[in-house]
Amino acid sequence: MSLVASFPSENAMSIVINTPNGTIGRSLAEKLLAAGKALTVISRSPDKVAELAKRGARVVEGSIDEQPVLERALAGAEALFWLTPPAGRPDYHAWAAQAARSAAQAVKAHGVGRVVVLSSVGAQSGPGTGPVSVLKDVEEAFLAASPNVTVLRPGFFMENILRSLDTIVKAGAIFQPIPGAKRVPMVASEDIAAKAAEVFLDAKWKGHRYLGVHGPQDLSHLDVAEILSRELGQPVRYTEVTLEQARQGMLGAGMPAFLADLFLEMYQAIPEGRMDPAEPRTAETTTPTTMAHFAQQVLRPKVAALAR
Repeated sequence: MSLVASFPSENAMSIVINTPNGTIGRSLAEKLLAAGKALTVISRSPDKVAELAKRGARVVEGSIDEQPVLERALAGAEALFWLTPPAGRPDYHAWAAQAARSAAQAVKAHGVGRVVVLSSVGAQSGPGTGPVSVLKDVEEAFLAASPNVTVLRPGFFMENILRSLDTIVKAGAIFQPIPGAKRVPMVASEDIAAKAAEVFLDAKWKGHRYLGVHGPQDLSHLDVAEILSRELGQPVRYTEVTLEQARQGMLGAGMPAFLADLFLEMYQAIPEGRMDPAEPRTAETTTPTTMAHFAQQVLRPKVAALAR
């Protein structure tokens, strides 16, 4: 019996989100519910999405690497938001690519009308970009499965600075193996969720397209240090370290070796230009949250709490 015929129409015209417990997925879910959209969320832990369920979201319990879960979530759905979860296993590339192919298969089988894929700057480069390297495969899987796909390629998350919270407080410094003057687009995750919601709420778009999400301006780490110094009211300097120093720092913080090496590959790709955005900055790709605002609203309270 066909899987397509095995599921009722309880999911008709809903938008499916595969990562409702993450920062972007949760914010997007809340925005879509607030806009009156029917929503389905996939979660291994229904208790974590209980608030969304109270607001009307349908919950499909299970993992995104389980085909029956994907089939149940996508049967009769209007659209899918697909976010590849962060690297957390040695076989990350193979696992993430297969999960995307399985979801794309279900999208095609159930005639899901539109897909929004969260990708990244640098995805166009493919191999050699660390955790980003799988995203080209992810993009291609959905582009092959659906006639209407928007691929969002955001810049570097402002939230990545939170990884340096301890050294900002204790040493007044950010240490990264990235040239200090190298400018890249930096964007707040809330702006990414807002852009995804904007795409879903726009019923007019069709076809395949790539859309950058670039924040208000490109920034270097030297720029970031200057902004943080001003907004935090304390000196913050940027210090470029070697790849090996960065690796030892990550290992010392308890990061598994496979994951540290994956990040090192990405860090190496940055000065080589392979993590540069393929999409030009335009009014559509420019988003509002500034680094100064992020420092005031997000970083400053965390710095104050850690410094107590």
